[in-house]
Parts: sequence; C-alpha cells; structure tokens
Amino acid sequence: MWQVVPVNSKQLLKAFIDFPHQLFKGDPNYVPELFIAQRDLLTPGKHPFHEHSTVQPFLAYEGSKVVGRIAAVLNRNHNQTNGQKDGFFGFFDSINNQEVATLLFAQAAKWLKEQGAETMIGPVNPSTNETCGMLVEGFDSPPVVMMTYNKPYYLDLLEKAGLTKQVDLIAYQFTEHYNERPFRMTKVLEERLGRKGIQIRPINLKNFKEEVTKIREVYNKAWDKNMGFVPMTPHEFDHMAKDLKMILDPDFCMVAEHEGEIIGFSLSVPDINQILIKVKNGRLLPTGIFKLLFQKKKINGLRIIALGVLEGYRKLGIEACFYGHAMEQFKKKKMKVAEASWILENNTLMNQGLLNMDAKPYKKYRIYEKAI
Repeated sequence: MWQVVPVNSKQLLKAFIDFPHQLFKGDPNYVPELFIAQRDLLTPGKHPFHEHSTVQPFLAYEGSKVVGRIAAVLNRNHNQTNGQKDGFFGFFDSINNQEVATLLFAQAAKWLKEQGAETMIGPVNPSTNETCGMLVEGFDSPPVVMMTYNKPYYLDLLEKAGLTKQVDLIAYQFTEHYNERPFRMTKVLEERLGRKGIQIRPINLKNFKEEVTKIREVYNKAWDKNMGFVPMTPHEFDHMAKDLKMILDPDFCMVAEHEGEIIGFSLSVPDINQILIKVKNGRLLPTGIFKLLFQKKKINGLRIIALGVLEGYRKLGIEACFYGHAMEQFKKKKMKVAEASWILENNTLMNQGLLNMDAKPYKKYRIYEKAI
C-alpha cells in the first residue's frame, strides 16, 4: 500500500520540497520554506555542507500521492570531530499515519546503517547550524525565522517508531512590555568592561568579510562544548553569513573586542517569517519577491539567534551587555516581540540569565535519538 523511494531527480526533489505545502494547507501557523533555498540546501554542489557530508532524501507514496518525507544525513565532520558513529535524520513530515512514519524512519535507519552509523539522531535539517528540533510545546503561534514547526501528532509518530528524547531546546520570549529593570545596568557594565580593555560595538558592514572571518573563530570556539558541536568550515560559515547579510540589521549585530581581537558576538535578526508566511508555496516569483522587498519595514519581531563569548571572558557582563543592546534597539524600533532561541535545557547559565531578565519560556523543541 505504501512505497518509500529515494529522491534522485529534480522532479522528485521538487515533490520533496513541496510536500509540506499540501500537508499544512490551511494551517495559520505554517511558514513555507523558500523553494530556492531548500533546493540549494539539498543539492550537492550548491551548499557547502555536501563538501564533507551526504544527505539522502526519501519520499513515501500511496499510489501516486506523496504522503511523507524524510532525509537521512551522514555528517562526517560530526563523527570525525566527536569520535562517534552517529547518523541523523531531518526534513521529516508525514500524514497522521503510523505505518507511513515507521516506514520512513526504517528506510532512513537502513541507509544510515549501511554507511556505518550506529545511532539515528534528529531532526536536524541537515545540521544544528540550520533549523533543527521537533516542536513539542507552543503550537499556538508561527515559528520565527530559522525555527521549525510541525503538527502535534508528530510526537506520537516518533515515539511509536521507537525514538526517545535526547535533549530539549528552549525558546524564550520578550514582549514590548518586558521588564526594563535588568537592562538598566548595561552602561555601567560597559564602563567596567572598558576599564579591562573590552569594547562592545556594532558589526562593521563595510568590512564585512574580515569581520565574518574573526566571528567564525569565536563561533567555533565558544560553542565547542555544546551538544555534539561541529566547527563550521570557512565555506559553510561564509555561506551562512552571506544569506544572513540579506536580512541583517547592523543595529542588532554586536561584537566584543579585547585589544583589537573579537572575543564575543551577538546576532539578532528581524523575524522575516512574518513576510514568508504570506509567500505562497515558498515561491519568490511572480509576487513573493515584492512582498519581501516592500514589507521588510513592517516587521515587528526579532530573533536573538546567537550569543557567544570565549571562555576566559565569560561572567564579566559581556552577555548581559549584548542582551541590553538588543533590547535597547528593540524598544527604539518599536518592535512588539523578541525570541531568544534556542537554548539547551541543560545550559544552566543561559537559562537562568534569561529567566532573570523576565523572559518567558514559551516554546520547546526536542532532539530525538534511536539506536540502529
């Protein structure tokens, strides 16, 4: 009755990318991914992830109708860096049918096992440097930029297919009525940091290429102890930076310097999902491009997407200053809502810091695992 086939042609890849549009039709919280971005992400030669790793997508059919999808991911850099034999899955979507979901996970596990993997972890699309995690709490609002969305029934599909929780990722929310008290010390903290030779400034877009190179070094060092973290290659980081630059507001991207060397950075981006939710089927043409161009100024949401400080410079107040600057600009630009995401549930320092700032934990995402 059901058939699972590998995606090995442009026609099948198009069906793979477009399936969620059919599945989520009529769901007010669904945000379509841009077709061109998904196509490039999944195509060897188009995205630098494929320079070191392999992604094999699969489609499930009932007759000629697509009823599910999944991608098996062999992240060789992850395994080499962490000394593991892990496999990953991502891009999972399915009708509410356990047999379809179980077949998809079985096919992904079979492919990964053939590549030498002993576990299957996900969802990662295709790594933690892109979208990842299964939404398990907070289904009442659309996802913000570069965050995932799924139906509540997905949780049963995964668990009945034998997957179990590895770790949860928390998203926090600030509204326009946020408590300003915790941020009033920002200037005092900056003066104290200044006496130590540490300066905080906005990113220099005129010198973007050099800034990105220095920020990459901080990114790869500051996150090295995070859940199976894998340093991004120069090509991967440049690719991501190029994409982010298109939506970047320099007022929301800060770096911390000590004697001319970048030792920390904070990146927040406007929530472009407020526009993408209106772009039918993720197609920029014929009208989607105009929605992007003309509605950017109407965006009133923000995602605090990354905040990292090198070890040895933590707990000096740099992180608090980064948040203080972001919320200062948030207020100045009269934004309505900001999300800080994602934070590992066991990152006590970051979670407690956000709670101290009266941020509200309002969405939860989960990474699952299964021995294969």
